[in-house]
Amino acid sequence: MIRTATPADVPVIHAMVRELAEYEKALHEVRATEEQLHEALFGERPAAFAHLAETEDGEPVGFALWFLHFSTWRGVHGIYLEDLYVRPDRRGGGHGKALLGELARICVERGYERLEWSVLDWNEPSIAFYRSLGALPQDEWTVFRLTDGALDALGRGDSAGRG
Repeated sequence: MIRTATPADVPVIHAMVRELAEYEKALHEVRATEEQLHEALFGERPAAFAHLAETEDGEPVGFALWFLHFSTWRGVHGIYLEDLYVRPDRRGGGHGKALLGELARICVERGYERLEWSVLDWNEPSIAFYRSLGALPQDEWTVFRLTDGALDALGRGDSAGRG
């Protein structure tokens, strides 16, 4: 079963974010608090959305956290999937496919033309799963990211020594 997250789900979403980070060997990078997730998902101006996958008895086993992006080329919104996670002991049960199916349904219903996400290039099980659904890698694009000191420096206009 897939359902839209509620404020009461924030603790379990936060726990699964940490589980995902541990799986991706990056738990040390997680700074998000439950309060921050609550504000992002349910605050005055929500910036993100979440869905939960549950067993028949209501046990949360996975989540998808996403936000809208916009394609200037297509002229419409799309969904960017920030995180998709299914607990290891529940993988293979269709929960990940159901979560992606719900996001695809939202895209179709709202006229969005893209559902996009990133995957670590070493994560072969996920890549195989995504390919099985018909998703294609965008090999011609490289993701860039500014964080921490580099972001602060550029934001302050201090780009000395940078291209």
